[in-house]
Amino acid sequence: MQTSPSLYSRPFLLLCLSHALFAGSFNMMIPELPSYLSSMGGAAHKGWIIALFTITAGISRPFSGKLTDTIGRLPVMYIGAFACVISSLLYPVLAFVGGFLALRFFHGFSTGFKPTGTAAYVADVVPIDRRGEAMGILGICLSIGASASPPLGSWLVQAYGINSMFYASSVLAALSVVILMNLPETLQEKQPFKFSLLKVSRDDIFDPLAIPAAITMLFCYFAYGVILTLVPDLSDQLGLSNRGIFFSIFTLASISTRFFAGKISDRLGREPVLKSSALLIGVAMLFFAHASTPMMLYIASALFGLGNGIFSPAINAWTVDLGDPERKGRALATMFIALEVAIGGGALLAGWYYADNFSHMPTVFELAAAMSFSGWVYLMWYGWRKTGRVWAARRVS
Repeated sequence: MQTSPSLYSRPFLLLCLSHALFAGSFNMMIPELPSYLSSMGGAAHKGWIIALFTITAGISRPFSGKLTDTIGRLPVMYIGAFACVISSLLYPVLAFVGGFLALRFFHGFSTGFKPTGTAAYVADVVPIDRRGEAMGILGICLSIGASASPPLGSWLVQAYGINSMFYASSVLAALSVVILMNLPETLQEKQPFKFSLLKVSRDDIFDPLAIPAAITMLFCYFAYGVILTLVPDLSDQLGLSNRGIFFSIFTLASISTRFFAGKISDRLGREPVLKSSALLIGVAMLFFAHASTPMMLYIASALFGLGNGIFSPAINAWTVDLGDPERKGRALATMFIALEVAIGGGALLAGWYYADNFSHMPTVFELAAAMSFSGWVYLMWYGWRKTGRVWAARRVS
């Protein structure tokens, strides 16, 4: 498929709808999983709820990146979406601590495959000079699904029980698959699948050109793992009955910035946008650390949503910009591996240090703030280094 001169092509719009449903599927259950695990006697393992999910996603990224560039964008998206369908149906069956944790590990395949294929597909069908804007719009659709589904999931649990939420999650994932069936493949030179494609080398795992984006992701997305692990308990501590409210505020704030942030990154460059988002995420973490009322939690949620909404489209577009144009999947996989390491590391550390002791929670958020501010320092250093190379090249010429 040739890149469309119009941003709002039919394939792009259908992909956005599929992505919203997919995001809604696995985000729906996040606020309820900590208390669900506790009810089974697994309170000590809360950090693994997110960590196991992200470990599998990270492991699968090299495979999804390679397969995206060989067998096509759509098959990779199908694998991820079907993993979501199956996982959601199995939660009511594996209702014990060991089974639940094993299922979280399997569920991670969904985000290891679907976003990689989706981002590569978007890069194929949108105008190059509007890539940041397109990533912003895709992020808006993800955010809509992510913001609408957690309160719905919490309501289903309160009204009909936890299993109703799992079944609803499966339905959303299945609908995302149906939409994908109406899309054309965009990879020009596809290969038939063969098991030899599952052999990955170092060259398949990392695109060295995308390493700056991966490092930035490591610093700035550590906070997300902390939030996914601690905010449900923080909501309970502050007397919020519906744990999904935080996610709605966070996501609505994220939506408010994604569209124009993508446009700004197309005009002014990715790095200035990423620097501002790193600072905003760090400030949000400090608000979480000292949230003592629901209003302070809402403010922290909004600030984090604003920072995340600025960050996501810019980092996706920057990754594609930096990487090999013929191997978009590999560059995206490199960045997404860093994302999973950051989220998983943040979740594990938060669960281990917090250990259901509320007095430990502020320290974890403060560490997340320090990580985000370190991301800003790295981007400043990267910019100075790049400027130095440009000046050196000019002197030589």
